[in-house]
Amino acid sequence: MLASKHGLQLPPLSLYVHIPWCVRKCPYCDFNSHQAARDHTDTEYALPQADYVAQLRLDLISQLSWVQGRKLQSIFFGGGTPSLFSPEAIGQILVMAEELVGFSESIEITLEANPGTFEQEKFTGYRAAGVNRLSIGVQSFSSTQLHNLGRIHSGEEASRALDMARRAGFDNINLDLMHGLPGQTEAEALEDLHRAVTLAPEHISWYQLTIEPNTAFYSAPPSTPGSQLIASMQSRGRDFLASEGYLRYEVSAYSGKGLESRHNLNYWGFGDYLGIGAGAHGKVTLPEEGQILRSRRTRTPRDYLAITPDTRALLHRALSEPHSDPIEAEDLSLEFLMNALRLVEGVPLDTFERYTGLPIEVLQRHWSGLMAMDLVQPLEQCIAATAFGFDYLDEILQRFLEQA
Repeated sequence: MLASKHGLQLPPLSLYVHIPWCVRKCPYCDFNSHQAARDHTDTEYALPQADYVAQLRLDLISQLSWVQGRKLQSIFFGGGTPSLFSPEAIGQILVMAEELVGFSESIEITLEANPGTFEQEKFTGYRAAGVNRLSIGVQSFSSTQLHNLGRIHSGEEASRALDMARRAGFDNINLDLMHGLPGQTEAEALEDLHRAVTLAPEHISWYQLTIEPNTAFYSAPPSTPGSQLIASMQSRGRDFLASEGYLRYEVSAYSGKGLESRHNLNYWGFGDYLGIGAGAHGKVTLPEEGQILRSRRTRTPRDYLAITPDTRALLHRALSEPHSDPIEAEDLSLEFLMNALRLVEGVPLDTFERYTGLPIEVLQRHWSGLMAMDLVQPLEQCIAATAFGFDYLDEILQRFLEQA
């Protein structure tokens, strides 16, 4: 790893590709997603795939100085619904990324997909294009809950989607599930997990519904389970998943041993990632400047696509410099912990100094008090919460937020 006079070292590098269109905006979704329009036949979606792929290329080219000799360890296509794009378009993006940056030998390439967009031929095409991991947005198998969540698929279609993915050649699949849904009972939450496990995915993301600003649910909040019922759901759900061989390695992520999401592990381990696409975010380390930057792209697809090759030199500042902000030294500890403490096993102790350039002493000033409350483990080999503290991460982070 490259080190600098500032003590910073380059972490691994990933790529996030944002595809901002979806079939329909879900009432709980606060991601940068936009409903796709139908074409004149009303059977396909009128997506500017060629123009968007060309713009992604220009976007990535504008960030190549941030690569600094690294190859991509992982790529994640998120959205929106990336599976609305054709296998040919996804393949073009992958060819472009390999050509401009380069791939590690064991690169993980994940594509998010919703069951309502599954077609056997299409998913065989994604696998042939180089996608080797699917993340399927099931959310629930209950017809009632799928209706409540504004989903466009049924529980049966979700099961068929995984079967089609297997027949397409995918042997690394994540299922997204939610709990704490409107009117959901504990038995219903556990039934969703039971049905998921029968499909034998390699990875399950099981996370609580939260009501976020700028969503339909925020404007008209549904009635959701109380905190005690949520806690019971989570406790019983974790026990069940563990009994089935799904080990919790992050706040809401469970997998078989060695099947953790490498892309997300890089996020939580304070690795770097380039973000391309409308509304995409990134985080990059510049050792020689002694800086860590957070970057973000313009949100609306229309504005993102309006930047042409002829105007990019003039408008480059609109895409990068005003939207690329150094993380201030006083905020680095909090930024690091917001990621690292999500991991059940935490991160190695020296990771903090290598990837922030800060001495471990800046954590120690708060650590003894947190240890006294049994919230964190001693700063010996790793930076991690205790089993008890893992349920109180907000309280741990508040200590550092007050000092930021």
